[in-house]
Amino acid sequence: MLESLIELDRELLLSANGSESLFLDRMVHTLTNGFTWVMLYLSLFYMVIKNNDNFRRLFFLLAGVGLCVLIAGTVDDEIVKPLVARWRPTHDPQIGTLVDIVDGYRGGNYGFFSAHASNTMSIAVFFTWLTRCRRLSIALIIWSLVNCWTRMYLGVHFPGDIVVGLLWGTMVGTGVYFLYNYVTRRFYVPRNLNPSQYTSTSYRREECNWPVAVLVFTLVFVFIKACIL
Repeated sequence: MLESLIELDRELLLSANGSESLFLDRMVHTLTNGFTWVMLYLSLFYMVIKNNDNFRRLFFLLAGVGLCVLIAGTVDDEIVKPLVARWRPTHDPQIGTLVDIVDGYRGGNYGFFSAHASNTMSIAVFFTWLTRCRRLSIALIIWSLVNCWTRMYLGVHFPGDIVVGLLWGTMVGTGVYFLYNYVTRRFYVPRNLNPSQYTSTSYRREECNWPVAVLVFTLVFVFIKACIL
């Protein structure tokens, strides 16, 4: 049974990995780079600054985001990957020669599970609980899934690595949010706000749209960059 799942994982990876398109190669290379998303991170920071006038609550919120990344990424890179020691597709003795390598990028030796998947999904889920803004939540989940797709396209993660990373990221994002909510609830003063302008957690909808706009702009920029280079 396990061997059948591993074989299916390899087949799915090969179907998602690479292409004959230099345009897609350039686009994926940019999308998978963490620096590409700096403006998105800054827009999320701007949003929480504008919607939190309590310094202690803001401090714990930023600490929560950092904790998401720390737990999601560190547990993976420092514990799970060395312990499980599952080869990345690019290093897999069975299919390594069949994997389409993009720009010579192979990643480290081990790939279970995907830190890109767990990190991005933990942030997406944390902000989903935090803002309760549907548009922002959908945008951040799409952002996480785009990052996951790039990892399979590059051949550095099997689909199974991605699925486990997404599940772990969801658990981390949810757990950290409820810890944050428990610690800061005494700092929160309920307000009677217009639901057409504010979410149920008192985030102004207009300001929640900023990260969405930045995400769309970034995707358009990456597309244009891949076209002209």
